[in-house]
Amino acid sequence: MRSQVNIWVQLDMGKITEKLLLERCTPKNTKLEQVKTLNLSKLGLKSSDLPVPLLSRLRCLEQLDLSGNRLQEMPSGLVLPSLRSLDLTNNEMEDVTTLDTLTTLEDLRMEDNLYITVNDNYKLIILLPMLRFYNGKDISNTANHVRYANSENLRKRVLALWETSFSLPDHRTAEKLAIVERDFVSAVRHKVKYGPSSLTDYTKWRVEMIAKEHLRSLTEPNEEHRDTEEPADTKENCNFPFPAKRKRSASAVKCDVTLNPQKIARSSRLQSIPHKAERPISTTPRTHKAAQIPATPIRGQSKLLVTPRNGLREKQHQSKEDMPLAKRTRKSARQQRSTEVHEMPGKVICTKSQHSSQEPVSLQPLHVLQCHSKQDSPDDFSTQLWACSFQPPLDYNGDVNGATRIVATCGGESVCLIDCETGLVMKKYKVPGEEFFSLAWSTVLMSRKGNVGMRPCSILAAGGKRGLVKLLHPRANMAYGEFRASRKALSILCFSPRQGNLLFTGSYDKNILLWDIGGVDSDYNFKVTQLLVLETTSTPLHFCLPPATPDTHLLAACEKGLHSYNIQLNKDPKKRSEEMEITFPVYDKDHDYHTIDGLGFLTNDVVASKSHMQGSIYLWSWNDTRAQRPNKKKKKKEVCAVILVELQWSSTDIPYLSLNTCPSKGYVVCGDERGRLWTYHVTDLKANFRSGKAIPATEILAWPLPVRNGQGPVEGPPINSVAMDPELRYLVALSDKNMAVVWIRTESS
Repeated sequence: MRSQVNIWVQLDMGKITEKLLLERCTPKNTKLEQVKTLNLSKLGLKSSDLPVPLLSRLRCLEQLDLSGNRLQEMPSGLVLPSLRSLDLTNNEMEDVTTLDTLTTLEDLRMEDNLYITVNDNYKLIILLPMLRFYNGKDISNTANHVRYANSENLRKRVLALWETSFSLPDHRTAEKLAIVERDFVSAVRHKVKYGPSSLTDYTKWRVEMIAKEHLRSLTEPNEEHRDTEEPADTKENCNFPFPAKRKRSASAVKCDVTLNPQKIARSSRLQSIPHKAERPISTTPRTHKAAQIPATPIRGQSKLLVTPRNGLREKQHQSKEDMPLAKRTRKSARQQRSTEVHEMPGKVICTKSQHSSQEPVSLQPLHVLQCHSKQDSPDDFSTQLWACSFQPPLDYNGDVNGATRIVATCGGESVCLIDCETGLVMKKYKVPGEEFFSLAWSTVLMSRKGNVGMRPCSILAAGGKRGLVKLLHPRANMAYGEFRASRKALSILCFSPRQGNLLFTGSYDKNILLWDIGGVDSDYNFKVTQLLVLETTSTPLHFCLPPATPDTHLLAACEKGLHSYNIQLNKDPKKRSEEMEITFPVYDKDHDYHTIDGLGFLTNDVVASKSHMQGSIYLWSWNDTRAQRPNKKKKKKEVCAVILVELQWSSTDIPYLSLNTCPSKGYVVCGDERGRLWTYHVTDLKANFRSGKAIPATEILAWPLPVRNGQGPVEGPPINSVAMDPELRYLVALSDKNMAVVWIRTESS
């Protein structure tokens, strides 16, 4: 992995002092109040390093250079009443609304700020009424159009909506006015449409501003508001000189459909509200070229209301859904085993308690979405969803403990990023004709222009039927490249947690390859190198790197067994066979169910795995199992797993229902063929475990029975994949029938 280079000028905290300001002003001066030109470039400054009280003394400052720093926003409350020119080139600016106090600006430079979009450029024109030069270009004509003609068109639409659907309450109280404002703002954001789809974020922001101004004019008629001038005589169609760069949309659009989550114990049924579905934009990336992912959040386009129900049905019809072409065709639901599953809540016992939470969490359904629909059809219940993974804390504006609520999902021809709290699809990446089976997050280094330094950025890799790995930079809305990993379909992707540039790919040609994808430069150039080839006799379905030794061993769950490989890069050969095969007691039954379709580490040592047709989940010790590995001279490489606990699970013949673990909370979760989630809270390990005594689940979460108007409830489909965020605030389950279900941890837990 590339070593991180940092050539920022290092300053002591606090970085900005009166002495420093006087040293870097031109011409030299002895009083801050008389400084007119100031250069604070290339000091490695973050937003928190700018002291507002000190800088506010620069009352005569006209030119300020902050280029080459690490600013994401301008500090709150900064007022520079004489500032005419500001250089923010080569920073990390994201929130341009923080420049709203610098209303005297006439000249602004923002080049090489990766996350500034065309929507932000329009916002700047509104926020900075005197702005005439932007990135060295005269934007006077464009600015007039945006401030007057465009704003007037939006204002007319906002006022028309007010006249037809809203009015002030008879008895005006602060509470009633707040409710009117909330409903009015929500309505204009959803219903006022104007301009190209690329400006949706700006339009929603602008109409919200106009709506609030209109309400203030009605309740405070003596107050004068900005933007009331008559539209200027400008052309309706102007050439906008702003580059359409990439960024995660900052505004989350509320859905037309609302969801009031209720506990499973309740049987009341919620009705859905009809709504139109917005058509997502498709983009097909090319290698080494930047393709944009649509930044506008997709309104919960096929969001289903959740209807809780009492109890669990023992028998449920299983539809005959075929797997995608590259996946093995599932056996149609043959008659279920007659053995009845005991669904009594239980407590899972485990050996070494490493978990801070000793009490089980309580989860309830929050959202059901159909965001991978073919042609955005709400009637698509055939697209199968295969993989989901939560975005790592880096590059995400989450809470202080680093938790994340953005989950990536894949299925059909699309990859989606869903905000679990709001149920909004924040980004959607489509490749017509592709069928995505796997995805994985990682962190690589991005170099910056001018050799200013390198910074980490989160990327997402996705692969499927075509054998191509697509590399995405979601925060910047970039599908920045691809490379061919196989001539056949890719079944699984996995990054090394310790070296984020190392990617393992598994494919239907029965090969496991290790790649070095390197980092990227500011133009999104990258280089891929193949490092290892690991041989197997069947298709790999899951990869796990032991948390304590991710650089030395790889566990590969395959259709014909579980295999361990030595992946040390400082050893030869580059093409390797397995170090050992790990076997399980289920192999010794009447049928050899060698397909391992669920695998995950619960602790540094304890592994959870399951075999197709097993009807249970094993918890076993990686260290104790590996200690039995055969001598290199022996031809037989089989080793029996040291089983610690057997967890009771569904008796089903449907394969590829994978499990997931949450080590910080001690949880194992696996979906079944009826849409249920089997949850196991692992808190203690019994040394006197007796084989054959399967421990029941801590809780079985019922399928939430989503309902659409005019259609009956959707019965529970097989749950192909499950993901939990590191703090188990959210759980996401992907179904075989194009439904992603988001569960949330309740306050009581």
